[in-house]
Amino acid sequence: MEEKDTDIPQSQAAKKPWWKLLVKYGLPLIVTVGLCYLLFTGVDFGEMVEIIRTQCDFRWILAMLAISVLSHVIRAMRWQIQLNALDVKPPLWIIVLSIFGTYAVNLIFPRLGEFWRTGYIAARQKAPFSTVFGSMVCDRLSDTITVLLLLLLTLVLARPQIMGYLQQNPQMYETVRAIITSPWVWASLPVAVILFWLLWKYSPDNKIVRSVKGILAGVWEGFAVIARMKGKVKWLFYTFLLWGSYFVELYLAFFAFPATSEVVARYGITAVLVCFVLSSISMGVPSNGGIGPYQWSLIFGLSMYSAGIPELTRDYSSTFANLVLGCNTLLLIILGVITFVAITLDKHHTKKSLTGQ
Repeated sequence: MEEKDTDIPQSQAAKKPWWKLLVKYGLPLIVTVGLCYLLFTGVDFGEMVEIIRTQCDFRWILAMLAISVLSHVIRAMRWQIQLNALDVKPPLWIIVLSIFGTYAVNLIFPRLGEFWRTGYIAARQKAPFSTVFGSMVCDRLSDTITVLLLLLLTLVLARPQIMGYLQQNPQMYETVRAIITSPWVWASLPVAVILFWLLWKYSPDNKIVRSVKGILAGVWEGFAVIARMKGKVKWLFYTFLLWGSYFVELYLAFFAFPATSEVVARYGITAVLVCFVLSSISMGVPSNGGIGPYQWSLIFGLSMYSAGIPELTRDYSSTFANLVLGCNTLLLIILGVITFVAITLDKHHTKKSLTGQ
């Protein structure tokens, strides 16, 4: 029964209409290509290479990549606590491989990496796919909540810089101000809530209502597992450590270039936090491994601090963003190759053990 359970997603995927599959996997590719086209339009690649060759201190980039690998291991350690609570107990090194593989698969097929790691762990441990999948959903939901909390913190700490940037761009400032002060916006919110409540109460079989109920049930169950499981304090500690590692990655990268290092020296750690939160939000945009949205988010974040640093031009910010993401992407490819070689060897070893050869 358990082996059949692991095959459910594949059969369901096969029944999906072609246009849904096209939207799911084609849209991220279109977004990636489109944003990269806009990103590199008008960019002097010779200047970009020259900036990297003459100004980049790759020791900081190597330190960033080392922390990146550590963050993947920490994510695996956190997920292991959830899996153990569900009586799924793979070795830590297997979970680490599943995390490496997830990011490698996402470079080609966005979001499919999450299903791959769920299927891999479920198949290897002979556990129900739905059980492992629930723990993975909870893992990702906790990330979403963390990003929202970081966003609120950033809005408080970086309010002067954000307002200063908006005031330097009057058209954007007036647009944001018009949206915030619009009576139509404030009047539509309670109306929308009331309409949804009526739909929820009097039309429970509505497709939208059923979808929302399913999502809420999944969220509730996922966090109920965390509330009941052993090691809650350790799980929270790993969450703090995980996102701290992500932040340190970007913080170290800022010291690789003189102009971005000057941003830290002049505006402090808050500037890095702004770029970090923007880049974290950008990873929610459907794209291949964040390629496109990630660079745009860093360029936008750095633009808030460029007024007092003449060297921090758009081309300079683009060079920084492309190098950071490029090095991380190369790391994920290398880790992906190592992962799938290790998985193949593990399957071969397991098969030999079962046959007694």
